[in-house]
Amino acid sequence: MCHSFYFGGGDIMRSKTKTKSKKITIGMRVSIVGIIVFAALFAGCIGDNDIKTLTVAGSTTVLPINQECARLMMDTNPGLKISVSGGGSGHGIKSVGAGEINIGAASRDIKSEEMETYPDLKAVGVGKDSVAIVVNRANSINGLTMDEVSKIFAGEITNWKEVGGEDSKIRVLTREDGSGTREVFEKYVLKPSLRDISKEASVKPSNGEVRATVKTDDKSIGYLSLGYVDTSIKALGIDGVEATVENVLAGNYPIVRTLYLVTNGEPDKLESEFIDFVLSNDGQGVVEEMGYISVK
Repeated sequence: MCHSFYFGGGDIMRSKTKTKSKKITIGMRVSIVGIIVFAALFAGCIGDNDIKTLTVAGSTTVLPINQECARLMMDTNPGLKISVSGGGSGHGIKSVGAGEINIGAASRDIKSEEMETYPDLKAVGVGKDSVAIVVNRANSINGLTMDEVSKIFAGEITNWKEVGGEDSKIRVLTREDGSGTREVFEKYVLKPSLRDISKEASVKPSNGEVRATVKTDDKSIGYLSLGYVDTSIKALGIDGVEATVENVLAGNYPIVRTLYLVTNGEPDKLESEFIDFVLSNDGQGVVEEMGYISVK
């Protein structure tokens, strides 16, 4: 609540023994102090009270969806400020559970241990996605079996000639612990054969970093969100099935996941407005434009 304040120096009593110059100096000091205090209080009254703020962080897979939806919302709501960042699914879930952000983004299901730590977490599916196995466009390999992919990432197959390619060492790229993309990749590719990602694999902090490395390194292989696949890299077929939205929808491609927005408890009004926008026709249009699959 703002209050009115009045500052005046005219009623200040001074001894007749004070000089006129002394009176002026004291009066000026009082006036200056009054102005400073008033300015500070006034600034507090008109600060950011009219600006609504929302913070969203987490999965780099969901990041481009959140960034574009935030931009569209802010374009039509000048008093709205939405901060969007990545950090990985684990970061998003932990941060929203700890109350550090408003909405967490995750490209995997919430783990049981995360629910035990933050029992009020609420997840809403806002899109579908898949994980593609990718190589440099100069690589002669166009497809692999699921078993071959598993052995490559576990470090059991180390040369491209072992799968019909050139005689050169395979450089394996993976994501960091806590990445939703990594969790899904391990679930569908490695865990069925009881394998783990090789300790020799190079760890990348985002889908974008994986794509950038594969683009420039013709010996590398990595995995990333289907939404990040573009013409600069090549997505490999798995067991004869290409990594496309159509094949994911038809149930033919073997890797699929849900993209989530997560709140700590029931979302408040502003959080609901953001989630509702992502689920709206405009928001789902963004999901599809980014290369993902609409939940509708």
